[in-house]
Amino acid sequence: MPLNIVLIEPEIPNNTGNIGRLSLGTGSHLHLVKPFGFEIDDSRLKRAGLDYWKHLNVTYYDSVAEFFSQHKDAKMVFLSSHGTKEYTTIPFEDNLFICFGKESVGLSSAIVSKYENSLYKIPLFSEHIRSLNIANAVAIVVYEGIRQLKL
Repeated sequence: MPLNIVLIEPEIPNNTGNIGRLSLGTGSHLHLVKPFGFEIDDSRLKRAGLDYWKHLNVTYYDSVAEFFSQHKDAKMVFLSSHGTKEYTTIPFEDNLFICFGKESVGLSSAIVSKYENSLYKIPLFSEHIRSLNIANAVAIVVYEGIRQLKL
């Protein structure tokens, strides 16, 4: 029941460290797409990921183009505030790639346009917030996938 968590151009090491820890705890494969907003040996990433980082199933990509080239036939979904479908309706399956954009701006407009039929959102119930913290969003979606796949 493995899932693939994809962080496209992550910017905040603490978030990436937390998501790495979540990846390990859920048996997910973490995919990190450069450029990063930090160095991979950043102490904040290691602190958030604790001593688990060495046990992660993680793959690094030098660019968005490289990531998509290597996984052109993979089933993918994308989380975005521009999505019209709720994350609970994602058609979860083994090896699904669940893609998240950078913390400051989300997914690029090129990705949003190209994959508009595969965009999902987590609903927000306040007009005073644009989005959830990415580590929280990843946890919500991954555990929903686990819940659905275990039914």
